[in-house]
Amino acid sequence: MNAPDLPIVTERLSLRYFEKTDLDAVMAYHALPEVQRYLDWKARDKVECKAALDGMCAQRRLNRPGDTLTLAVERQADNLLVGQVSLRWTDATAAQTEVRFVVNPMYRRQGYASEAVKAAFDLGFDHYGFHRIFARCGAKNQASARLMKGLGMRLEAHYREHALFQGEWDEELHFAILDREWRRGTKIKEIPTHLVA
Repeated sequence: MNAPDLPIVTERLSLRYFEKTDLDAVMAYHALPEVQRYLDWKARDKVECKAALDGMCAQRRLNRPGDTLTLAVERQADNLLVGQVSLRWTDATAAQTEVRFVVNPMYRRQGYASEAVKAAFDLGFDHYGFHRIFARCGAKNQASARLMKGLGMRLEAHYREHALFQGEWDEELHFAILDREWRRGTKIKEIPTHLVA
């Protein structure tokens, strides 16, 4: 598949490839215990964070199932890196991908995650032509669950006590949205209110 034209610019954000110079900004949230459990790479110190960043720097294309595209989420106003969003291609036949996102806790509750995930949906559906995008979150992570519902994703599964994490049973929610649902929702939002019956 063709690489997307970057950066992707939204109202307040710019999504771009990760660079080696992002190490300190990545460390600011990758090393936090509250963020650890949701990351692909466990990164607690500078060496581990550098390894995580090296991995994300290499995730620039979706050529085949199993590939991941990870983008840095940067605030336009001051070029501050506030988090990351990624698409992981899971199934070629069914044209499915998983969206993942992390926002530095210092910059949560400002709508950055929602804005970045919307851009990832547009990229996944419009550029890559995926049919279905899904996301997972911990059942206790109500902020992520609200975000996904707010974007029109459907709760498809609640896995109860499906895994042990640090000695406690973990529960996971699975959400999904289809390409036609995303496009229909986007078009509905763009219709002026005086034209809606």
